[in-house]
Amino acid sequence: MKIHVPKHIESLIPYKPGKPIADLISEHGVDEVAKLASNENPLGASPLAIAAAIESMKDAAYYPNSGRSIREVLAKRYGLSVDEVIAGSGSEGVMNTVMRTFLVEGDEVLTSEGTFGGFYVLAHAMGLNLRLVPMKDYAYDLDRIAESLTPQTRLIYLANPNNPTGSYFNKQKLVEFLTRVPNCVLVMYDEAYYDFAINDVPDFPSLLTSHIPNVVTLRTFSKSHGLAGLRIGFGVASQEVIQLMLKVKLPFEPSGPAQAAGIAALDDDKFLQQTIEVNREGKSQWRAALSELGLKFVETAANFYCVILDSATEADRILHGMERAGIIVRPLAGFGLPNAIRISIGTSQQNARAIEVLNTVMETANS
Repeated sequence: MKIHVPKHIESLIPYKPGKPIADLISEHGVDEVAKLASNENPLGASPLAIAAAIESMKDAAYYPNSGRSIREVLAKRYGLSVDEVIAGSGSEGVMNTVMRTFLVEGDEVLTSEGTFGGFYVLAHAMGLNLRLVPMKDYAYDLDRIAESLTPQTRLIYLANPNNPTGSYFNKQKLVEFLTRVPNCVLVMYDEAYYDFAINDVPDFPSLLTSHIPNVVTLRTFSKSHGLAGLRIGFGVASQEVIQLMLKVKLPFEPSGPAQAAGIAALDDDKFLQQTIEVNREGKSQWRAALSELGLKFVETAANFYCVILDSATEADRILHGMERAGIIVRPLAGFGLPNAIRISIGTSQQNARAIEVLNTVMETANS
């Protein structure tokens, strides 16, 4: 007897994470590797978070409290009710909960081309009707998304700043967009890269205080706090939305060490400021280098650059050329941008080495 597999699962292309360092060493035998593919924190993790996670291991035999502790801390920090906050295994864990709570197979969801591939995978895995709106200058075209709403639309996904292009839209544009979205359509607003966006990017406290009932905002500790390996994130929405999500959320998510690390990371202002400063300096370093090479790139409000090449073949050639020299960057075909690569901003030393390798790869192609 053959086990029945739904068509939308059988045809599903899974999310492909950035190549691990060990894999590159095995493939090319390089001694020194810089992973600039997954937008991880080049400074590592918050020291306070590491210490808290280690201390929490003494209670590893006990089930965690489903995120209650970090929800209380977040509520106090942002002036919210604990009933307006939910925690999960990274922002993707919360995203999964949102979609399982409010959507069923066949529902229509709307987002942009060239945005977070993980959302595409979750939508296809649930058998949803995923509709993609073309980008405008490698950014969300909010006007066109609003015009693309239909009576069947149940959810809109927005990432701001956007991954993988790094583009952003300001608070005024978001608020104007939300006035065009019916209250019965949920807007999932992903702020994974918020801490790097020093421009006028809206945030969840302002959205909640504006009494917008149909917005769920996602945040993660993976990037600016360096906790990608622990999987801790949270969501903020109205009490009505959060209470429904709590019915569906995995009962003991997030883990005890992840929750302890997240709580401690919130108090590590020194580490956060160091991270933001390293990113600011690295952004200038990469902008100058890419401009000098004559490469097209998207101005970024995040911790990476999206580099646009002439073709998918050219993108593939540069990616593999850099890998052979020990620099891992990200192909973007899975994000709908086959002619582009994404380069995470590292330390000044990592950036300098990666820029040198990129120069060599480009010179080889032109010789």
